Amino acid sequence: MIKAKKSLGQNFLIDRNILEKIINVTKIENKTILEIGPGTGNLTSFIIKKKPKKLITVEKDSDLAKNLNQNFKGKLTVINDDILNLDETKIIKDKVTVFGNLPYNISTEILTKWILNLNDNAWFNDLILMFQKEVADRIIAKPDTLDYGRLSIISNWKLNIKRLFDVKPESFSPKPKVHSSLLFLNMKKNFFQIKDPKNLEKITRIFFNQRRKMIKKPYNQLFNGDKRVLNKLKIDLNLRPQNLSLDTYYKLACEYENLIS
Repeated sequence: MIKAKKSLGQNFLIDRNILEKIINVTKIENKTILEIGPGTGNLTSFIIKKKPKKLITVEKDSDLAKNLNQNFKGKLTVINDDILNLDETKIIKDKVTVFGNLPYNISTEILTKWILNLNDNAWFNDLILMFQKEVADRIIAKPDTLDYGRLSIISNWKLNIKRLFDVKPESFSPKPKVHSSLLFLNMKKNFFQIKDPKNLEKITRIFFNQRRKMIKKPYNQLFNGDKRVLNKLKIDLNLRPQNLSLDTYYKLACEYENLIS
């Protein structure tokens, strides 16, 4: 019997009702599917029943990878590696639909990596991803809320995001101490063109470094007190970081790039 490894943040989804709900989120038949963190293959078996054109799985745990190869021989391709080390465009030829019960300890790192490396033509059609509920709350948070922050701004830059449903701890083995949420994400047709995503990372990091304080100090740090940007974007320096809209942060990143170019 395979035991979950705490060091890898493994919590295997075992609830058949939830598994069925997940695979019915989008069309699988004759599509190329990428599954991240298949674990013991519970969702994998449901995906295979839907007759995908091709199924590629990425599993970091070598024992689980071996188990998947044995149990689903000839029905999938197993890549025994860390998803953070992979360039998805190198391992996938077709656009894929991605399913992932992401390890809680690296879920935000995975999502951020994907977003920041996205070009105008995404390597995926849809992302159906399971997150810790608190992380999902931050991803979909709106301005003027406590959960709104860097993750909200970066996630919503290039992606449309929708919460599908929440999942109780009892649906997993071992049972986590937190609830989970399934999110549906796909590429926006139009988004702000920022030359270097690292500039958006920098802007949000500096602004949210002291999220309870007014934005005057971080603004002056980045723009040397240039009032032209303030007037152009109609920014009030008495506001706090969570009060600025998504678009304002994207525009700030563009203005910052103009300043340093």
